[in-house]
Amino acid sequence: MSVFQLTVRSVVREAEGVLGLLLADPAGADLPPWEPGAHLEVTLPSGAVRHYSLCGDPGDRGAYRLGVLREPAGRGGSEEVHASVGPGTVLGVRGPFNRFPLVPAERYLFVAGGIGITPLLPMVRSLPPGSWSLLYGGRSLASMAYREELAGLPGVTLVPQDTEGLLDLDAALGGLPPSTAVYCCGPEGLLRAVEERWEGPLHMERFGAAVVPAADSGGSGGGFEVELRRSGRTVRVEPGRSLLDAVREVVPGVAYSCEEGWCGTCETKVLAGTPEHHDSVLGEEEKAAGASMMICVGRSRGPRLVLDL
Repeated sequence: MSVFQLTVRSVVREAEGVLGLLLADPAGADLPPWEPGAHLEVTLPSGAVRHYSLCGDPGDRGAYRLGVLREPAGRGGSEEVHASVGPGTVLGVRGPFNRFPLVPAERYLFVAGGIGITPLLPMVRSLPPGSWSLLYGGRSLASMAYREELAGLPGVTLVPQDTEGLLDLDAALGGLPPSTAVYCCGPEGLLRAVEERWEGPLHMERFGAAVVPAADSGGSGGGFEVELRRSGRTVRVEPGRSLLDAVREVVPGVAYSCEEGWCGTCETKVLAGTPEHHDSVLGEEEKAAGASMMICVGRSRGPRLVLDL
């Protein structure tokens, strides 16, 4: 999927530390359709690539809405958005992509932490009242984006930590029918806490790297070779070096973004060999199938991999 150019139509303050951006086609053309849970890959003016969830109305083909949290301790993308992106700024965009789709279910529980509300907002707005509930936690009420929109919807519980403490996940998850689809997006600690408490259908999206166990003895403790079939080259991946770094020596234009295994940009088809997965994008069945891998964090379980690069 190629990169296309969109113009920032407006920038608004959605909450303390959160900017809302509306992106539109410069010529006013309709934008590609999307469904709740989708995100965009955005190339900022500096060339940095970041991923942002779509949080507007899927029925509005005239604009994409994004919410961007300022993260001073991050990798610089959010700082750039807050400091230098304004109306008229041109951004490169790929997508929409959706690895967090809303699946059919009789009942839903949505759990959001902070900016994790962004992919969940279109979901709850698309569902009939009475079929879902949302538990949304944040540092303070002032920091919780879209709270005024959510206040008009039944089934929403806002929990600002400074006045009400942490989300009571035991109460929220206890007694739910086991067929309830639970959707969660937010900090890693929140995701782990929900995982520990819920054994039913669970759908999560991360905005950062997951805590991944160390590779077991079946992995490639030493180095391994990777054949890049389309390039006709073979590279050696030494211990302590990422597969992505080795690939970029031969294919410098290979797509990547987070380098932590959570965004999905560098997903690559595996033609032969057994990948060792360390990402939080693929599901367990997809990892077992070994048909693709995230080359920013993945390695090889054997001495050789063949990739479609």
